[in-house]
Amino acid sequence: MSLAVRIDLDSTTPHYEQLRAQIAALVAAGDLTDGQRLPTVRALANDLGIAPGTVARTYRDLEAAGLVTTRRRVGTLVTAPPATLSRAAVTEAAARFVRLARDHALTDTEIRDVVAAALIAGRRRAADPAASDD
Repeated sequence: MSLAVRIDLDSTTPHYEQLRAQIAALVAAGDLTDGQRLPTVRALANDLGIAPGTVARTYRDLEAAGLVTTRRRVGTLVTAPPATLSRAAVTEAAARFVRLARDHALTDTEIRDVVAAALIAGRRRAADPAASDD
């Protein structure tokens, strides 16, 4: 099996994060469906020209997020996204954000950096709610 993902070697975003974000987006968009098998770690690493450990880390992160499950002798399978989350609304908001960023002439790398910074800030706020009262 081949996935429609790629790694930007010039990006400041780590390879495992690029891969995680792309696979998560494919799941959210419904391009990867519940029960669909992902390529083996070695096969995907070979296809992308990256280290198997990078793909393994990506799969672990996706499993921690509840997007995939890994079982011996079966492989890594996509799990259905949580029904409580309106992925369509989130996908539309992301599309609007990308249009806004493009309107302000941000590059793909700058857009990814802005999203990464927002994720970090969100994690900090979640870890220390008192900090958001600034």
